[in-house]
Amino acid sequence: MSSIDPKITQQLAQQLIAEEAQAVADLLPRINDHFVTACEMLLNISGRIVVIGIGKSGHISRKIAATMASTGSPAFFVSAAEASHGDLGMICQDDAVIMLSNSGESQELLTLLSALKAMTCPIVTLTGNLKSSLAVNSHCVLDVSVTQEACPLGLAPTTSTAAMLAMGDALAICLLNARGFDEEDFARSHPGGKLGKRLLTKVQDIMHTGEAIPNVQQHQPVKDGLLEISSKGLGMTTVSDADNHLVGIFTDGDLRRLLENDLDLHTTNMQDVMNSQCQVAHSHHLAVDSLQQMQKNKINALPVVNAEREIVGAFNMHDLLSAGIV
Repeated sequence: MSSIDPKITQQLAQQLIAEEAQAVADLLPRINDHFVTACEMLLNISGRIVVIGIGKSGHISRKIAATMASTGSPAFFVSAAEASHGDLGMICQDDAVIMLSNSGESQELLTLLSALKAMTCPIVTLTGNLKSSLAVNSHCVLDVSVTQEACPLGLAPTTSTAAMLAMGDALAICLLNARGFDEEDFARSHPGGKLGKRLLTKVQDIMHTGEAIPNVQQHQPVKDGLLEISSKGLGMTTVSDADNHLVGIFTDGDLRRLLENDLDLHTTNMQDVMNSQCQVAHSHHLAVDSLQQMQKNKINALPVVNAEREIVGAFNMHDLLSAGIV
């Protein structure tokens, strides 16, 4: 059974990370006019961005395409091997193509050049060999060359793929910026993620409505409010006038303070004990904004009102938690 030497293992890992970090840092002076030209080519197409690679470069291509697609630049990955066997039909003349090849001589990619040129697709190539066949036949070339692979054998793609990935990310983020892609756009591309939920979920999506709203009128006795708090399970009840306008709220915390003062639950009216200066939410507001409002004011529930201050809903911290906002 093989064993691990802790010291050698740590040294090797640190060396690899240092070499990959250096390979990425070496890209800085290569962010030049060629890079700007590539961004302009990719930005000013009416179609999509097709990222093509093979082998380890293919894996990096897939990630770059996914990053672009999620940041406002419609993009998809095509395997160079499959492209020459039918998948080339996925590419249209309005598209732009990004090709990844460290050597620039990958036969699977070279095979595609004549067909892509016939479609007049702009071709941006990321390669470590600026004199390669792929480079000289592309419209724009970005240099991702490295001095050596970090692999002790000098064979496994490590620094080269790190450089490709960093350059691809740089393209994606610059396109994001040029398109004015913002947090709400990002959320629409990630509706299932926590960020998407926080930026898309509105109060109306989580609030209790209709009979589920805890509510008593201001002239009712406190005992009715207590029953409403218990039956609706939000830890509070709204208090309204005869026209359903919010005039205050009463919480289980208010109830505890009331009991400490020995007030009669049967004879004391809600208007005498309610909080008339309560915080409110509106149905069209983002739920995350209401979360911040609740945290700032150290409260656990909010009534929801419309422009006329009529009660239309209510929710508590548990509802925010269930919706993935917290």
